[in-house]
Amino acid sequence: MAEAPTPSHSSRLPTVAIVGRPNVGKSTLMNRILGRREAIVAEQPGVTRDRKEMPASWQGREFTVVDTGGWLPQGPGDNSSMDAKVSAQSEKSMEDADVVVMVVDFQAGITGDDEGVAGRLRGRAGPVLVAVNKVDDEAHENLIWEFIRLGLGDPFPVSALHGRGVGDLLDAVMASLPEEPAERLEAGADPDSDAATVSVSIVGRPNAGKSTLFNRLIGDDRSVVHDQPGTTRDAIDTVVNTELGPIRFVDTAGMRRRARIDQATEYYSLLRALAAVDRSDIALLVIDATVGVTHQDQRLAERIDGAGCPIVVLLNKWDLLDTEAREAISLDIDHRLHFLGEAAVIRVSALSGKGLNRLLPELRGVIAEYRRRIPTQVVNRVLRDAQAAHPAPDGARVLYATQGAADPPTFTLFANRILPRTYLRYLERRFREAFDLGSVPVKLRVRRRSGE
Repeated sequence: MAEAPTPSHSSRLPTVAIVGRPNVGKSTLMNRILGRREAIVAEQPGVTRDRKEMPASWQGREFTVVDTGGWLPQGPGDNSSMDAKVSAQSEKSMEDADVVVMVVDFQAGITGDDEGVAGRLRGRAGPVLVAVNKVDDEAHENLIWEFIRLGLGDPFPVSALHGRGVGDLLDAVMASLPEEPAERLEAGADPDSDAATVSVSIVGRPNAGKSTLFNRLIGDDRSVVHDQPGTTRDAIDTVVNTELGPIRFVDTAGMRRRARIDQATEYYSLLRALAAVDRSDIALLVIDATVGVTHQDQRLAERIDGAGCPIVVLLNKWDLLDTEAREAISLDIDHRLHFLGEAAVIRVSALSGKGLNRLLPELRGVIAEYRRRIPTQVVNRVLRDAQAAHPAPDGARVLYATQGAADPPTFTLFANRILPRTYLRYLERRFREAFDLGSVPVKLRVRRRSGE
């Protein structure tokens, strides 16, 4: 890209990072603060790997809450391991947040890893609060004072699962946040609201390079990148200011066939990824060029196309292919993804950034097509010409049509009887060609009316 995009939402709202060693209840606390299940929660440690940021509010004050993976101490030479990458994400949140909430497990007491986290936090310039989780009743509150040995101030007894004490903790968090800027109080509306922001989800099979692409696009190592398939468990998003305006890039977990999903966390990851696609304006389908277009890539493309979401295909790791392999996968795309019509195919290397300069110009065109509004008079002129060139069978006829919606372009056809699917596909193709809608889905809705 000509200009490096910059994440925008974290600079507009104060951030509260939830940190701690694995399996102390950080994601449960985040869900409790949000009032809904956003972060994936499971009994085994290590489910959360990336930093997940979500907007939240308490007593009328808005902030961004950040869930992090569990921090673990690392020895020399461990910086490439999965635990090291997750811990690095956690440490970055500790540095960047306005307020840090360190979560510890009351039932386990102070562990060596807790002391390691506290040691890093004691050097912070900003405020740190200690939440002693799993204090499920008042009788045990007087036992939490051993956690004062962490050197981070008075601990707060909470039960993230049941909500007990979380309100008092949030009151303390609000008191610790920096004062809200006067311009935010006066402005009221957030320019990065959903109405003004294009949402672009990054989807694909496990280990296709989605998180590497995500980090490259936002200019920050937000997602954990590792060569172990299934690294991303949740949908991670960041709003980025670009020359096209604000774009929300969403990194999703790798999608596999449901028959191959044998863990609860993987199942919920799949649901989150599909939900992210359903909410998105555009999907970037990342395909590992060294593997080729697989059956699962085809199924993913069908699922995205069925959601009415425009697709841009990214052939990742293109730089690793020789000339013969490049010709083979280009034919593979034409054959296996033919149903995507004129969807753009961009050949890139997410690791080096090569080829990504084509992405923003392509998104500009797709966004324009996705939001296209066509006057009713023009729609009916194209419809009249299409029916004159090829009338519908059995006396069926479209009396008139109008564009009922955009995002994607949706046309309502008023017909005298039911139209065959083949004829609807013909009309869709004529609309697509006439209005230059080649790379976005076109929806046709038919309503029956009496003939003239």
